[in-house]
Amino acid sequence: MKNQILEIIEKNSKLTVEQIAVMTGNDIDDVGSCINEMEKEGVILGYNTVINWEKTEKESVQALIEVKVTPQRAQGFDKVAERIYKFPEVTDCYLMSGGFDLTVVIEGMTMKEVALFVAEKLAPIDCVIGTATHFVLKKYKDKGIVFEKSSRDERELIS
Repeated sequence: MKNQILEIIEKNSKLTVEQIAVMTGNDIDDVGSCINEMEKEGVILGYNTVINWEKTEKESVQALIEVKVTPQRAQGFDKVAERIYKFPEVTDCYLMSGGFDLTVVIEGMTMKEVALFVAEKLAPIDCVIGTATHFVLKKYKDKGIVFEKSSRDERELIS
């Protein structure tokens, strides 16, 4: 039941306990207890809304930063990641495989603000050995949600 509930609320966290109970075929009290338990256990960490900021007056820029680091003895990448994700500008931080170690996602008011974050806060960390910054120019899909649906069918006609 837990995984079923998680899959449902991951797609739409606005659903009521009653709606989730109907969708899963479980008792309302059981679903409510299960959700409360998962919140207490840290399985459910929060409820987010996907917003298309392009349709608002808020000016912001988002950047993905590839970070190469030297892992710290006996603590690996965790301590470095913790130092980085504690900055308020950082919205996401992931340990990666491949050519770099961490992906850091930040939001700022301008590209200059992002550049200053990298130059003044991120790069000076003693175990950071390199960064590469990529600015998000346009979002097409985020967290499974398409931002601008095409009004016409662009598939080729097969006869």
